[in-house]
Amino acid sequence: MLSKSLLSFVATLIIVLPASAQSVDQVLAKYYQARGGLEKIKSVKTLRFTAKISGGPMEIPVTMEQKRPNSMRMEFTFQGLTGIQAYDGKTGWMIMPFGGKKDPEPMGEDMLKELAKQADIDGPLVDYKEKGHQVELLGKESVEGTEAYKLKLTRRDGDVEYIYLDADSYVEIKSEGKRMIRGSEFEAETIYGDYKQVDGLMIAHSIESGPKGSSQKQKITIEKIEINPPIEDTRFAMPEVKKPDAKPEK
Repeated sequence: MLSKSLLSFVATLIIVLPASAQSVDQVLAKYYQARGGLEKIKSVKTLRFTAKISGGPMEIPVTMEQKRPNSMRMEFTFQGLTGIQAYDGKTGWMIMPFGGKKDPEPMGEDMLKELAKQADIDGPLVDYKEKGHQVELLGKESVEGTEAYKLKLTRRDGDVEYIYLDADSYVEIKSEGKRMIRGSEFEAETIYGDYKQVDGLMIAHSIESGPKGSSQKQKITIEKIEINPPIEDTRFAMPEVKKPDAKPEK
């Protein structure tokens, strides 16, 4: 009887194992492949996005540039004035001329932290162990009717985000996490869609971001993506502030 029970258990195990839930590394392997493959992802040295941000009645043109390993620059134009936010891998700075300020100035701590995250050209899930992050697979969950794998990303600094991958296509469709704005913490979510292939890479061309559960979100519509355009390092470095000319002595 014992031998029959053991054989029955083994037979059941053989049937169940192939149908068991995937491991986090298996899911991530399919995520990398869905994006174009790790080799293709890592072949990207620079990126340039041309887009429009809409939120309410206004549309704001924006250009974002990224350069490996961790540099980024964003420019946006509003009422004829151009604002700049940039990060060179160590220092974050900005030019916000809308209040009459025309000189570059260091970025605040909260904004700097967010920009440093965005500067990761590969995204946090690529080489996550080497970056000091942890990723856990929490199972499946429905995202607006789409079945998705829910991943818990714990960054090296302790910040936690939840990333949802489409269970069929394995592309990222949603992310959630806490953000600090002017010293206040709130739950934010980002929705990704309209994926298109650009030079062998699958990239979302529609990104909506804002408070979790709120219909008030900013939408980024990407109009053009350039892969590996020439971008000088000086684009990300904070310019020197010009000192006013000394007044002649009387």
